[in-house]
Amino acid sequence: MSISQALVAYIRESGLEQSVLDVQIEEVWPKVMGETVRKLTRSVEVRDGVLYVRVNSAALKTQLFENRFELIRKLNEAVGAPALKDCRILG
Repeated sequence: MSISQALVAYIRESGLEQSVLDVQIEEVWPKVMGETVRKLTRSVEVRDGVLYVRVNSAALKTQLFENRFELIRKLNEAVGAPALKDCRILG
């Protein structure tokens, strides 16, 4: 077993997998969403598989809300696991 495999096994066995995925989602947000969305985002937080995004723009809030299922798919794909179940877009 490689060190990488051992680390993954430890994270799963210790119950830390969701916490690690939550942090990864927060880190990939700007890469997945792009520079414009990053600039209009006040905060990104994941709790219990739910993404909470606060944005500075009503238009962006509407657009993200309308595309939330695609957003969840893209972010889950970026971290390689079904980390998100839902998302809340807040103004």
